[in-house]
Amino acid sequence: MSQEALDKLWKMIGLRYKSHPWHGIPIGKEVPEVVTAFIEVIPSDTVKYEVDKQSGYLKIDRPQKFSNIVPALYGFIPQTYCKDAVGEFCMMRTGRTDIIGDDDPLDVCVLTEREITHGNILVQAVPIGGLRMIDGGEADDKIIAVLKQDEVYGQWRDIGEIPPNIVNRLKHYFLTYKQLPGDEQRCEITHVYGREEAQEVIRQSQKDYQHYFGNLEEALSLTLFEAFNFSKRQQELLKGL
Repeated sequence: MSQEALDKLWKMIGLRYKSHPWHGIPIGKEVPEVVTAFIEVIPSDTVKYEVDKQSGYLKIDRPQKFSNIVPALYGFIPQTYCKDAVGEFCMMRTGRTDIIGDDDPLDVCVLTEREITHGNILVQAVPIGGLRMIDGGEADDKIIAVLKQDEVYGQWRDIGEIPPNIVNRLKHYFLTYKQLPGDEQRCEITHVYGREEAQEVIRQSQKDYQHYFGNLEEALSLTLFEAFNFSKRQQELLKGL
């Protein structure tokens, strides 16, 4: 099957079947300046939703602990992965050792002055900084972005322009959202970094994704090609009966 035929086939599949939000949705043509973000949780949610990596559907991860609410739209950047390259970049920037990525797509918080009423949506976001979080020895960066063309927050181009109380609110949430009273603190935020470093973290997560999942479409195309040929053979056999 030619590449042109495969491209047409993938387009037809996309019209009929829902794309997996992690693997099937493009990160965007303007990455890392602008990225597509899949939103799992919004500030009014009383439970933490998370994409089921196998099916692509949202599932309930856990109830929100105590009165903590996520202070921004929260989700991940499709076709990113936090593994070796992200872990190595974290070690380089912190001077730590034995840090690896958390085996998840790259998390993103998207600030907007508009009230978004539900998750399970795609938004275009402009990364302006991030929080370098380490959770149990794993790099768990949180990219901070603003909703593209947002009337209020859209003018911010770097995290240094954000009022400190917004950054502190984000830091407090991520430092406490997993912790029960009496538990030992397992999460730490070592740095708050700006736009250029956030873009580099995105690049490193793309590198990890390409390394571990870059042949995914090729493998699926091969499977489709084999299925197509098998179907043709079935038709030929039926004609001979």
